[in-house]
Amino acid sequence: MTDVREGLRWPSAMTDVREGLRWPSAMTDVREGLRWPWLAAAAVTTFLAFPHPVAGGVLDLGFPCAFLAPACFVLGLRGLTPRAALAVGGATGTLAYAGVLHWIYVVTVSYGNAWPAVGVVAVLLMGAIVGAFTGTWAWVCAWLAGRGVTHPLAVAAVWVVVDHLRSFVFEGFPWGTLGYALHADPALPGLVTVTGVYGLSFAAVAGGAALAVWRVRKRAALEALAVVLLLYGSGAALSALAPPDEGPTVRVAVLQGNIGQGVKWSPDWAERTLGIYESLSREAADAGAEWIVWPETAVPGSPDADLGLRARLARLAEEVDATLVVGAVGIEGYDPVAREARGIVRYFDSAFVWPADGSQGERYDKTHLVPFGEYVPLRDFLGRFIKALATGVSTGDVTEGAGPRAISLGFRGEPDTAVGVPICYELLFPDLMRRFAGDGAQALLAITNDAWYGRTGAPHQFLVMTAMRAAESRLWTARAANTGISALIDARGQVREQTEIFERRILVGDLRLAKPDAEPTFYVRHGDVFAGACWLATGVVTLVALRRKRGRRDSDE
Repeated sequence: MTDVREGLRWPSAMTDVREGLRWPSAMTDVREGLRWPWLAAAAVTTFLAFPHPVAGGVLDLGFPCAFLAPACFVLGLRGLTPRAALAVGGATGTLAYAGVLHWIYVVTVSYGNAWPAVGVVAVLLMGAIVGAFTGTWAWVCAWLAGRGVTHPLAVAAVWVVVDHLRSFVFEGFPWGTLGYALHADPALPGLVTVTGVYGLSFAAVAGGAALAVWRVRKRAALEALAVVLLLYGSGAALSALAPPDEGPTVRVAVLQGNIGQGVKWSPDWAERTLGIYESLSREAADAGAEWIVWPETAVPGSPDADLGLRARLARLAEEVDATLVVGAVGIEGYDPVAREARGIVRYFDSAFVWPADGSQGERYDKTHLVPFGEYVPLRDFLGRFIKALATGVSTGDVTEGAGPRAISLGFRGEPDTAVGVPICYELLFPDLMRRFAGDGAQALLAITNDAWYGRTGAPHQFLVMTAMRAAESRLWTARAANTGISALIDARGQVREQTEIFERRILVGDLRLAKPDAEPTFYVRHGDVFAGACWLATGVVTLVALRRKRGRRDSDE
């Protein structure tokens, strides 16, 4: 077995620096200079793995690029020492994700009024944060390779571990998780009811790494491809299953007011904005809507602090004879009658409910806030230099809500129909989102304000993430976005209908509710078990690699 094992390894003998940078012996006829085209291809394919607007359409090459990007990374990084892999992988990841996150320039410069140079730095900084995780993956893989562990499945497991880390380290920023690139795949998205998006990342990296090592490690490549085919079969089977215990349908309208971010909080636009949403609500009611969903902070004010605004929304709900779900500013610690503070005043990014009878319903407060957008981390230090961008909600930091939970909406005389109303940034976090369904939500009404992103790829990428959350929980989802993309999404994560960005319109359709006693998906019940399995596998592989190194040292003695 020694010869077989030796033939399946990446080069581990590092006789000098140049030897450590060389490709495997089976490819010594290939010039070292070809490493850089592979790395450039890794950056380009990572960028193209996510949707981007091009010439009035949307370029979405996720299906091939989800596999090609990790393949190019593996080919470009092969033979490097761990330290070199960390640097080269991190730099390549930084360039790739600076491209994916180019919309941060629009956020900081166009709407944050920062200097263009600051916008460029912000893009590179965020790209570097994600790139650091890519570099970590490269470092671990190079370290394992130096000890003879190079199987594509191990490479994929490490990738999932790093992706999972990115979802919670430093509050988490999981934008651009590779699995989203496979959202349009005909079979694999069915996996997410069990594995979450990380199962798709694993399939993409295992398949890509298998392609990369095919010439030198055919057996390992075939084993990895067999696992990918098994995942495809499992995904297809799960997709074919009927959504669990679907109940009645409710006619839902999502409103897209198309209020520009530059005027959204202007006092001169406050009355005009309210008028637009009132008019759209009446149009939705004429189309038979029973629930009418306004976007995040659609109301330029707070019903908690303005009794006139509260009464106006209650009258509108009675007039249109529908339940209103309204994004607005929640306030605690303020007396709207006396018009004065009662202790510490706290501001929330909230969703308010007004049933058709005009009574005040529940309020849900956003749980996961946007760092540097709605609050400044380490405010005592960083607050001296930086302020939060979303100053329309609050002049200081926004307060986070108590946690994800379902709230009750009126529905044909039934007051306790449960829905989740995730707000904007919360949609990035699978583990957070599953808690809405775990709390009994029968559908999701997602509200967001994507005006910050301008005409970049971000609104299209964010829609993909929202659809993945619907698929993970098997809950129909209505998405109301201020400037788009608003959408109606079914329980399999398929977008049934959507708007264009930067248009004023309503989207009306039937949303099918899950029955209150429906069995939640495996992912909703158990969370990131698959990611946990990848952590365990990575730990086992690491222990094997350490023992192998110790064994070699003992034999040398």
